[in-house]
Amino acid sequence: MADAYSGKGTLGLIAGGGRFPFLIADGARKSGLRVVAVGFRSNTDPGLPACVDEYQELRLGQLGKLIDFFKSRGVDRVLMGGTINKARAMDIIPDFRGARLLLKLGGKGDDALLRVISDELASEGMPVRRAHELIPELLMPEGFLAGRRPSTEIMADIRFGWSVAKELGRLDIGQTVVVRRQVVAAVEALEGTDNAIRRGCSLAGQGAVVVKVFKPGQDERLDLPSVGLTTIETMRDVGAACLAVEAGRSLFFDREQALSAANRAGIAVVGVSDSLLAGD
Repeated sequence: MADAYSGKGTLGLIAGGGRFPFLIADGARKSGLRVVAVGFRSNTDPGLPACVDEYQELRLGQLGKLIDFFKSRGVDRVLMGGTINKARAMDIIPDFRGARLLLKLGGKGDDALLRVISDELASEGMPVRRAHELIPELLMPEGFLAGRRPSTEIMADIRFGWSVAKELGRLDIGQTVVVRRQVVAAVEALEGTDNAIRRGCSLAGQGAVVVKVFKPGQDERLDLPSVGLTTIETMRDVGAACLAVEAGRSLFFDREQALSAANRAGIAVVGVSDSLLAGD
């Protein structure tokens, strides 16, 4: 386990939705850390407070209150985990510290915002760490993981989607594209991965390929790409053929159940790397 999680101390958890905050809290407490969490109404699971030592619910944008709460509880390191509804986040009402940060940003994307928040936390003695170092088994493995080995046509779509998704990420727009026969059917924006998959497959028809990548230049402490059982179920429902996700720099939740579901549905799942793309 990484030095960031060894010994005693207090972890500050900035918790969005889904299971990831629960996994972080469990791993941190098993490592001997106290866990102090901040969550957000309509995002964070209401069951999380029972799984941490202290909990405070805030509105999105209350950065000053978040920092004050963490400092008052002796937080010495921070992890971010879980989903945030990006459409709702458009309507945040920031406190003074949050407003000052937003003015500094001048309308940049998700990654830039998270970097600035991380810098603000670090300036108060609470550096943000990499969550996947605490739970390394969540990282996407490389290789052909489920379903039939992709055909030449599907591999061509994966390569094409990879290059498009990397450019999309470089612009800090999203991490996911849906393609078929080297035509882009959808790019992920505010709606999130599952809705982008539904939209893309409604346009592309049966046999589309979903590609999700780590953004070029992205900070590995922040918002790693993630997929899981819900992703596979969404793809099954709309007739997608293949899920290709960047290996080693993406998170794969509920892996065993997701791969079983993919095998039953005939969906290929590929952990993609530059070497895999070059070697096929």
